[in-house]
Amino acid sequence: MSNTSVPGVAQRATNSDAFEYTARAGFAVSGVLHLLVGYLILRIAFGAGGNADQSGALATLAQQTGGTVLLWVVAIGLFALGLWRIAEAVIGAKPGEGGGRHGDDTPAWKRAKAVGLAIVNFAIAFSAVRFATGSGQQSSQQNSSLSAQMMQSGWGKAVLIAVGLGLIAVGGYHVYKGVTKKFYKDLRVSGGTAVTAVGVAGYAAKGLVLAGAGLLVIVATLQADPAKASGFDAAVKTLGQAPFGKFLLILAAVGVAAFGAYSFVRARHGRM
Repeated sequence: MSNTSVPGVAQRATNSDAFEYTARAGFAVSGVLHLLVGYLILRIAFGAGGNADQSGALATLAQQTGGTVLLWVVAIGLFALGLWRIAEAVIGAKPGEGGGRHGDDTPAWKRAKAVGLAIVNFAIAFSAVRFATGSGQQSSQQNSSLSAQMMQSGWGKAVLIAVGLGLIAVGGYHVYKGVTKKFYKDLRVSGGTAVTAVGVAGYAAKGLVLAGAGLLVIVATLQADPAKASGFDAAVKTLGQAPFGKFLLILAAVGVAAFGAYSFVRARHGRM
């Protein structure tokens, strides 16, 4: 592998301890955001307002003392994690373990998954920068506006339905990964009651909410109602309107917080 090739550059980068530790910090940052989302869901369960998604969590951070500094830490950690995902897409899974030296054996779907995760990390990092500089906006507002525009054309509706199906698929995979405990493949530890509890509950809860968000996007598109196509937050609030909604929201809050706790485990014990 040439040292000047893209895989060669990526391999050298992932050999850096500083890069790995910063990427691990990205998991910890994600953990903080999920804990905040869990807190926001709990507030909604007890009648308070707010947006129960990543933008709501970033807005909450922005309101704290030293919030600007915290938001920049979030941005740096998630940007580094996004770059690590790009390295996984280029040279193969777990490049920090030397797996990338035989990256051609990595299935194409795993490389695509790494790119998708990188895009998500970059997007949240960019949102954190916007909140840090005072130009942040709740994602539900942006999503509703964009959805309204896309619903005015046939191709836009097709894209929204595809997005909805994609969210359902991702949510289903999260549930599967949690219930079957496949998340242990991402860790350097192989057991433990606490790790199992937060992994199973976290992946299952987040998966169900993501799948619900995808279903809402499809229903909203078919009904031409952009307000329902605003993502995670809309799914949470729709859940609250169901029978026993308060109880379901409390379960969702605990589950999302559990995913946050799992993210801290991954920051410390994750395979890179």
